[in-house]
Parts: sequence; C-alpha cells; structure tokens
Amino acid sequence: MSDTAAAAVIPDSIDAPERGLWRDVWHQFRHHKGAMAGVFIFAAILFIVIFGPMIYTVDPTHIDVKARNAWPSLAHPMGTDNIGRDIFAAIMQGGRISLAVGITAMLLSLFVGTTVGVLAGYFRRLDGPLMRITDLFLALPILPLLLVVIMLFRDTLRATFGPETGIFFLIVFIIGITSWMQTARIVRGDVLALKEREFVLAARSVGAPAHRIILRHVLPNILSPIMVSATLGVANAIITESALSFLGLGFPSDFPTWGRLLFDGATFMTLTPSRVIWPGLAISLTVLSVNYIGDGLRDALDPRIRGR
Repeated sequence: MSDTAAAAVIPDSIDAPERGLWRDVWHQFRHHKGAMAGVFIFAAILFIVIFGPMIYTVDPTHIDVKARNAWPSLAHPMGTDNIGRDIFAAIMQGGRISLAVGITAMLLSLFVGTTVGVLAGYFRRLDGPLMRITDLFLALPILPLLLVVIMLFRDTLRATFGPETGIFFLIVFIIGITSWMQTARIVRGDVLALKEREFVLAARSVGAPAHRIILRHVLPNILSPIMVSATLGVANAIITESALSFLGLGFPSDFPTWGRLLFDGATFMTLTPSRVIWPGLAISLTVLSVNYIGDGLRDALDPRIRGR
C-alpha cells in the first residue's frame, strides 16, 4: 500500500465516532435472546398485575358459592376456589403484593450489601470485622432463622401495624437482612481493585475526603455488579416470600400472595389442579424472566464480552 493510500485510510479510522458505554451495553443486551424474552415476559406480568384489575374488574374477595371449584371458563378464566372466589383476580392482586415484597426487599438488601461492601473494600481497618460479620450471616441456616423470627415477632407487629402491614414489614425486613451477603462480597472485591486506580489515587493526592471519593469515583464504577445483584435479588425475594407463605407463615388468607395461593390450593390439588398451576406458573415465569434479565445485564456489562 502506498503512503498516499495509507494516509487516506488512517484519518477515516481516527475520525470514526466511538459508541458510548451505555450504547454498547444496550447493543450487547438486545442481542441476548434470553434477556429480551425476559424483558418481554416481565413487562407483560407487570402490566397484568398493575393494570389488569382496571380491565378485569371482578372482586377477588367476592364469594359465589354456586361457582365454587369451577374449572376455567369465560366467566372465570382461571377457575374459582373452594368458596367461589375468582382465581384470576386473586392472581393479579397477589402479584402486586409478591412483586412489592420482592422489589422492596431487594432495595433493602442492595443498600445493606453495597454499604458493607464499599466500607470493607475502601477502609482497611473495617475490612476484617465487616467480612467476619458477612461470613457469620452466610453460615446461618436462613430458612430456619426466618421461621423463628416470624414466629417471635409476627403477633407483635400485627398488633402494632395491622395484620397486612405488619407482616409486610416483617417479611421485607427479614428477607432483606438475610440476603445482602453476596452483594457485599462482590462490591468489596470491585472496590479493592478500584481504590488503586489512577483516578482514585489522584483524588486522594489533592486531599479529597473519603466520602466524596466514594460517591463520585467509586460508586459510579461499581454500578454493573450492583445492577446484576438487583435483578437476582428480586427473584430470590419472591421465592423466599412464596416459600414462607406456602408454609403458612406469610400473609393472611384474605390478603393473598402467589405463595399463599399455592398454600391454599394444595389441599384441593386433586380436585382443581388449576389452583396450584396458575400461581406456580406466575412465580416460575417471574423468577425465570428476572434471572434472564440479570444474565443479559451481566454479559452486557462485562467488557470482555461486550466488544464481541
């Protein structure tokens, strides 16, 4: 190739506009078929549980004794329970509660895990004590611990805040406070690597306080693992709440969640299998879609994969 031709090629490659980080992330994410399917399914579930009751206006607490244990029909798309309540209306109402528990518990878990991880990774004197506390929580048998805590504080919180609000606060708190450990360990590892980078050392050298360095330089660069942990945290919280409700330790029967619907329908599973199929399908689709979204985010935010 002649010098003239090389000179003509080089400026074109230099002047070519570079895509931004988030555009690269979106480009990688939308080519992840599982993640896009997860987004579509999760968006459909959100639409149904939020706007569905405005379209399908059947009261989930309405009792129609003549239609009890009915199979799916035009009047009752998912059938009815043993006292004639509409299962589709209960699924939509229960979805609101289950998703509210999952998202709120995830936010609490994310806040605790990120705080512990950042403090342990940035401040060497706090690393040992905080990581030992993290190891202690990891060593605890989570499900038996949850059962004991609920049995001890359920009646007190119900008397203070009411049967629904009290058990909501209790379940959100115990799920959030027992699921932050993995986030803390991931965030700590990233902070340990980041605090030795040139831009952090430069901020230290000019006398920037620690809290400003953490807020302006460290946290924006660890958003990737935090976002992935958030998606997986929602799925974990929904499964835990469903397990507690299935064991009869969750919300009261007149305040249904997907797990509570499973618990109530297990007795009549041979008579009307749809009573356990529909809430089980809702839980499975929600957890699967959120996990696929998290998988897509992990791949899209990984610089080793993003450029492929």
